[in-house]
Amino acid sequence: MSLSNRRSTEGPGGAAPPRREDPAPAIKALGLSAGYGGREVLQDVSLTLNAGEILCLIGHNGAGKSTLLRVLFGLHRPSAGSMKVFGEVPAQHTPAALGAAGVALVPEGRGVFPDLTVEEIFGLALWSAGVPKSGQRERVEEVLEVLPRIKEFRTRRAGTLSGGQQQMVSIGRALLTRPRALLLDEPSIGLAPKLFQDLIRPIAALRDTRGMAILLVEQNVREAFAVSDRVLVMRSGKFIFDGAPSDLDDHARLMELF
Repeated sequence: MSLSNRRSTEGPGGAAPPRREDPAPAIKALGLSAGYGGREVLQDVSLTLNAGEILCLIGHNGAGKSTLLRVLFGLHRPSAGSMKVFGEVPAQHTPAALGAAGVALVPEGRGVFPDLTVEEIFGLALWSAGVPKSGQRERVEEVLEVLPRIKEFRTRRAGTLSGGQQQMVSIGRALLTRPRALLLDEPSIGLAPKLFQDLIRPIAALRDTRGMAILLVEQNVREAFAVSDRVLVMRSGKFIFDGAPSDLDDHARLMELF
């Protein structure tokens, strides 16, 4: 290398500029195994959800997708394996510890309290997350900016809402914690395709506005692929494909993986 070229890579005073390190993955799980009643569901699964990435996880019913999300959020303890969240090992493998580390889960089936109003559900979530009263209004306003239609039914009981409205409430409840990694389990269930599209796109936009990482378990592959950076396919508790959504443009290839 010539002297002039060497100097062009150096910083002030001739010192080399500091190397910019990539951020730690939002979630890095290694060798996870888990099951129920002696039946193994996950088999030595390793997964990396990069910071600021939307990762779509697909697979047949019973493949282990929901179990994986439950393990990643501390709702189910693995029989083997380890995980880090943003480069750190969580203090405990519990929802409280994972939530404190920046992870939130939107479960399959929404899980809203039917007898509570939307405002009461949000208040309960804020209390559970330990958000002081002085900051609660700001948190709610942030959610309403992402999902403004909630304003139309925020005083209604969740049990009186449509499936799409309940899904908004479930996602909004998770966003109140300002997660850095969001786990979404089958958010399209029971929703018309257009409604799911209107719901998932503002959520996906949080990747750009907040740098949020999103792990999306979804069967509506067309809409999910449209917002995803990468796709994982699971079969019988193991990953059998890891690639770009465009790699699965061929419908026949996609069906082979199922």
